[in-house]
Order: sequence, then structure tokens, then C-alpha cells
Amino acid sequence: MNMNKQGASGTITRRTALKQGLLGAAGLALCGRRGAWARTPDSPARAKSVIQIWMWGGPAHTDTFDPKPDAGYDYCGPLDKTIDTNVDGIQIGDQLPLLARQADKYSIIRSMTHGINAHETASYIVQTGRRPGRLVYPSAGAVMSLFKGIDRGYDGLAPPYIVLTEPQGRFSEAGFLGQRYKPFATGGDPNRNPFVVEGIVAEGVSDERQHGRRELLHALDSLGKAMPGNPHFERLDRCEQNAYDLMFGETRELFDLSKEKNETREAYGRNTFGQSCLMARRLVEAGVPYVTINYKGWDTHKQHFQIMKRKLPELDKGMSALLQDLSGRGLLDSTIVWWGGEFGRTPRVQWAPPWNGGRSHHGQCFTSVVAGGGFKGGQVVGASNATGEEVTERPVYPVDLIGSIYELMGIEPDGPLPNPRGLTAQVLPAPENGEPSGGRLYEIM
Repeated sequence: MNMNKQGASGTITRRTALKQGLLGAAGLALCGRRGAWARTPDSPARAKSVIQIWMWGGPAHTDTFDPKPDAGYDYCGPLDKTIDTNVDGIQIGDQLPLLARQADKYSIIRSMTHGINAHETASYIVQTGRRPGRLVYPSAGAVMSLFKGIDRGYDGLAPPYIVLTEPQGRFSEAGFLGQRYKPFATGGDPNRNPFVVEGIVAEGVSDERQHGRRELLHALDSLGKAMPGNPHFERLDRCEQNAYDLMFGETRELFDLSKEKNETREAYGRNTFGQSCLMARRLVEAGVPYVTINYKGWDTHKQHFQIMKRKLPELDKGMSALLQDLSGRGLLDSTIVWWGGEFGRTPRVQWAPPWNGGRSHHGQCFTSVVAGGGFKGGQVVGASNATGEEVTERPVYPVDLIGSIYELMGIEPDGPLPNPRGLTAQVLPAPENGEPSGGRLYEIM
């Protein structure tokens, strides 16, 4: 019997219904099988969740957390002032005054490096800790989903790896782990009311209409009725129930930002990034292991300073509110916040046409920020030269940062990486594999 075809009467099979998305993508993300392969023991964890603020395009380190006010106009442009933080001896760019008051909560890594200036390759390295090769390895979020997700007993309201709001698109997040470990991308805009989450909240479709669709699906399901007790159909029934639990149960309320006080929403900033930060806080509070905020708009080849005038206050408000809120709720000790992009931007400004005051890609030296989950606050790791173009002290490679995050999450970086293809793989590359490394960040752990 071919279950893929419609009958002559037009009856819709369950498989067709699934393909048409009637059950909801998020529900399917939670109905996978357990115990797909041998498990490895977890190490003791100090952190329970990660919020990754992914600065898509690469933020300018010299305009944010590694300012160079004495480098001159060709390097600073109009952003040539710094501001003291609440930690003696640490200064950051003066467009981040709210974050300056939170410096005791985070550490600045001013010596990130990998030397790659291409978006795709740099993104892959920063997200996986590996140079591209024959195999496509999973990103940190997919690894976290493997070790902290459904196969390890996670039974939260939402999928274990969530991206707000669009997939990052520069690489395959799940790599050879496969579709099961891809992130659930919410779509929508958390600054809108309602926040239309893919597979949970359908824009323009009432609850009554959604329930009507479910009734129609059941009415047309002649094959399922003819084969009661079939294990394949029973699994689909569980998937369906998961989907509708997401659409009408507690999960829907989890994504409903109208449940927050208006003053809280205002504190984060009434824009997509600010409300994504608030949504991320709600998700880790509900136990989601890994949340990525895909913060676009930092690939500033042209009109860099005009864009920074808008983006830096937005970043300042959203990220500072997130740190303060996590801390006030007792969540910062168990939540790692990881800020950064695939690289930095050229410290020397490109004034000539067609750039007219832009900054290009710069993988030789850039900055990341980490907070919470076992990372110390009020620290600076490494240093760059007087113009921010080269690392001069304590180089930190992506493998070092990701390995440190894994350790704090109770994942052994040097341990085996189980996978459905049966490949012999390690969570992160061993030193003998030739991946550059400056060592894990034990000075701030």
C-alpha cells in the first residue's frame, strides 16, 4: 500500500497532512525518538543554559568593547570617546553607557582571532571551533541539543535549541548530526503583538479555525481508522498531540510576551532585538538549554557610523537589560551569555567611494563577551595593539571559547561526539589535529 498517494476520493493521508504543516513544526521537533545511539556520561555542569547573541555580519570591536580613542580619526571616525565602567580600569565605547554599568557581570575577550575574512568560513569556525574540512561538524547549539536535549531527558515546554528569529544561514547548524538537531527558528517578530511563532501562532488564523482544521484532519483520516494500534500511526498521534499542546497549551503562553509587564518590555527596548532578549530570558527560565538571538545588521561596509548611531543604543539597552534581569532573577549564575560575531571589522575606516565611511571584515583580531554560568565578571582577557588590528597578548581562538562553554555546561570537549552516522568523532578537535589554540579560558572560569 502506497501511503504517499491520495485516494481517488481525495482523502488526505497523515503523511500528506504532515507535509502540509497542519500539525506544526515545533510539535514535530519534540516528538523524536530517544536512545538513537550510545550515550556518553555528562561532566558536572555549572551552567544550565546558553544565550548566544549572534552579531550577524561582525561587530566593530573598536566601536564597542575594545575602543582605541588615541588611534586618530582614520580609525575612530566620530566614535573617538570612551566611558568608564563600574569596574576600575575597564573602559568601553561611550555609545554603551548602560552596559558600562553592568561590566562587573561580564568579561571581555579582546584577543579573539582566526584570520579568516569570509563570512561563511568564519561563521563555521566561530560556531564549531573547527576549520572546514571533509565533514561538516555541528554548531555549538546542535551539540548542546545532543547532550542536553530530548535524548538526555529534556522535557521542557519548547524545543531544546531555539533561534530568534531567523536561521543564521551561513552554515549548516546541525552538520552530520542531521535534521533532528537543527534549531527551531521561531520566525516572526517578538516586538509585534502577537509574536507569530512558526508552528505555534498562525497569523490571521483564529483558534476556532485551528481546531476546525484538526477536526477535518481526523475526519479525512480513513487509513488511520482502518489500522488502529499501528505503531507508526500511534507515533504520529503523539506528534499531533505535541503539536497541539504547543499551539494551545503552556508553550503558547511561554512565547506570549504580553504576559510581561509593560515596564519590563520598555526596559529591554521596544524593537526586535530588545524583545528577542526578553524572549530569550523567558526561554532559559523555562529550562531551554540553548537560545540564539540572530541579531542582523552588522555587516557595515557602507555608512558604518550612521548605522552605529542606530544600532549601538539598541544593543546597549537590550543586552544590559538581559544581564540585569537574569541577575535579578537568580538566573545569571546558571546561564551563559555569549556575545560576538564571525569576526570584527577593519579598524581603519574606508573613507573612499564607494564605501564612504565603512568598515570591512577583520578576522585577525576581534572581541567576544561572556557572562554568567561560571564565567567571572569584571575581567579583560588578552589585548590588541594600539589600532586594534593585531592581537598582542593571549590569543584566543574559537575552539578555546567554545571548549570553555562546553566545560561549564558539563560537556567534555575532548570526549566522543556520538552521532547517527556512526562516525568516529570528538566534540572538539584534539591539539594534534592542528587546530590553533591558546588554551581554554580558565583565568575567567
